[in-house]
Amino acid sequence: MKLWWNGVREAVVSFLGASRGNCLLCQQSSPLKGEELGLCSSCYDQIPWIHRVLCAFCGRGESCPDCRRERHTTFALSRSSVRYDETMKELLARYKYRGDERLQAVLGAMLVHAFRLAQEKLGALEAKSHEVITFVPVSELRMQERGFNQAEQMALELGRRVGLPVVPLLSRSKHTDKQSFKGRHARIGDLANVFEVSLSGSGALAGVAVSRIYIVDDVYTTGSTMSQCARALGKEFSAEICGLTWAR
Repeated sequence: MKLWWNGVREAVVSFLGASRGNCLLCQQSSPLKGEELGLCSSCYDQIPWIHRVLCAFCGRGESCPDCRRERHTTFALSRSSVRYDETMKELLARYKYRGDERLQAVLGAMLVHAFRLAQEKLGALEAKSHEVITFVPVSELRMQERGFNQAEQMALELGRRVGLPVVPLLSRSKHTDKQSFKGRHARIGDLANVFEVSLSGSGALAGVAVSRIYIVDDVYTTGSTMSQCARALGKEFSAEICGLTWAR
């Protein structure tokens, strides 16, 4: 009886202690189901995780006409953590456009799921191989408007959680209008020759045999941004290049 009671007491302490806190999304004090993300059960259950990948290339969790129509050849594959539904659009808007930078930790932690999906498909590298994380850069104008680069913040959080270095390998040679309102052909035309490898980034990896580079971005829509970033990196590095995005 005493052993049984001790077990019950430990379970209650665990429930009321380490597993309870303020949810980072709704701010309510409640038991945290997604404790690693700091989310309550209600908010965690609204996340449309991509558990089953149906498009082996872009990582979509449903039928993908885009990759059947046009295959990007500049990167090996891309993986995303969640489907970009209305709930996720609102979450990203809070972070990206309304300046709620507390969500950096949440979205960055969610990106670990995409990283694991990619590694499942790609397999492990040899012991002496090197993996690095980089991110899609924003223009100086966009940085002034927003005050931060969401892809960079997500990459830093991901790197901290998976133990990989984050290196700013890319720079943006010109400003482009927001891509979210444009169609496929307009995106491709806008982004041609926009990205290039930065001197500081390539210098940071001088003498390092990089075998795999992960490019982090917030949303994968047509793959145009990822393709152009990978194209620039491929000119400088003989590494396997992969995309990691928070949403698809």
